[in-house]
Amino acid sequence: MSKYIMAIDQGTTGSQVLLVDHGGEIVAAESQDFPQIFPRAGWVEHDPEEIWRSVETAADRMFARLAKEGRPEARDQIQAIGITNQRETVIFWEQKSGRALHNAIVWQDRRTSGLCEKLKKRKGLPARIKSKTGLVIDPYFSATKMQWLLENLPGLKDRAARGEARAGTIDSFLLWRLTKGESHRTDVSNASRTMLMNIKTGAWDPELLKLFKVPAACLPVIADSSGVLGHTKGVGFLPDGIPIAGMAGDQQSALFGQACFKPGEAKCTFGTGSFLLMNTGPRMKSSKAGLLTTIAWRLPGEKTQYALEGGAFVCGAAVQWLRDGLGLIKSSSEVEALANQVTDTLGVQFVPALTGLGAPYWWPEARGLITGLTRGTTKAHLARATLESMAMQNVEILLAMQKDVGRKLSSLKVDGGATANATLMQMQADTLGVTVERPRNIETTAMGAVFLAGLGCGFWKNLEELRKVWKIDRDFKVKWTPKQRAARLKEWRAAVRRARPS
Repeated sequence: MSKYIMAIDQGTTGSQVLLVDHGGEIVAAESQDFPQIFPRAGWVEHDPEEIWRSVETAADRMFARLAKEGRPEARDQIQAIGITNQRETVIFWEQKSGRALHNAIVWQDRRTSGLCEKLKKRKGLPARIKSKTGLVIDPYFSATKMQWLLENLPGLKDRAARGEARAGTIDSFLLWRLTKGESHRTDVSNASRTMLMNIKTGAWDPELLKLFKVPAACLPVIADSSGVLGHTKGVGFLPDGIPIAGMAGDQQSALFGQACFKPGEAKCTFGTGSFLLMNTGPRMKSSKAGLLTTIAWRLPGEKTQYALEGGAFVCGAAVQWLRDGLGLIKSSSEVEALANQVTDTLGVQFVPALTGLGAPYWWPEARGLITGLTRGTTKAHLARATLESMAMQNVEILLAMQKDVGRKLSSLKVDGGATANATLMQMQADTLGVTVERPRNIETTAMGAVFLAGLGCGFWKNLEELRKVWKIDRDFKVKWTPKQRAARLKEWRAAVRRARPS
């Protein structure tokens, strides 16, 4: 009897494998980190073999623990597998052997900045690309990474054109490995982040493939986010024949895992940066406020669901900077207690543009700024200003989303490690003016993959059943008045303007 859905959550610094039962409870979970590779300034790579080994190691450790607990049968009770992954990161591998032909170029990598600047200057091209893909021209996305590899690895261009070399994002690479090369697919959410797929048609776009010189023969088939994509074969840590039945990029997976199934529902993931997505339903919303339009997911036989996305580059990283850069705290968990030593910031403003500003400004040249310092300023005021800045960045993004869709949020669902900070969550509710909902299970990225795979194999019947699986831990009600909120936003925007070099 199949009792569980297994998720593979392949992230930027490590991989997590977990088992979930029908009630949505995590039965077991293990993770494994892998090395980051920095060949040059601004370049970021991963060894694909290390990525695969991290998945193997996490799975082996999880099943060993279950066996030790007297549940060795769990390995044979998996009904389906879901995959979620770091987006935009690309790999080329050999068709016959599955051997990677180069390190993966990671989403953070900036080596194609020069190429992107040239493309931005071509008349009409940025608007045309945004119309087709919902994206802005930036090294962040996969297309220029693929172009760089095709132009810099000897013989790769010809091998890719003949289909002897395969290309894809991490989801496709893992699927290939899990099925012993029998399935080369990606889902619409991951494909929408490559800048090669037309998000109106859901297909690889011939004009974009020609522009970035990527042969169609090397690319995966674009599939639904839920439904059988292949079956396990020849994988040491799993039995043969388990369907891989769900797949989505990490942020879209978190949106699904938060049960944001209706238009207007939104989530914020608090990580190194913060990622905010709002479900806009089957209607594609083109943002006028500096946000990205992306595909959220596509379920079998249903219309494609779209989302608006905005991200702040520095969120939890601001607390890490207080710890590592300034030495104000010894561990990130100390920041809440330190911030609560004072009741306000005493006029201190922190704009954490430590790596530029993302949505809705897109000011890569912006720099971090602290203002309002006096003799009375203490490290507690700086800590509180840091937490407020994390919340205010998200306020700007969410206000832009509300403007684009013409409707106000009813609530915001949150996930990620920083959601354990109740002070920050209350600040987010107060500054945004809506209730913040923290789920009982904050592993929402992995849960999205679980939900998609569970739907894809019949483990759960429909979205309403999944809504009952999602459970709230705590909600944070608004305490500020509209007047307080407006005054704080005005102060914040004045500080942000000063962070942009003239």
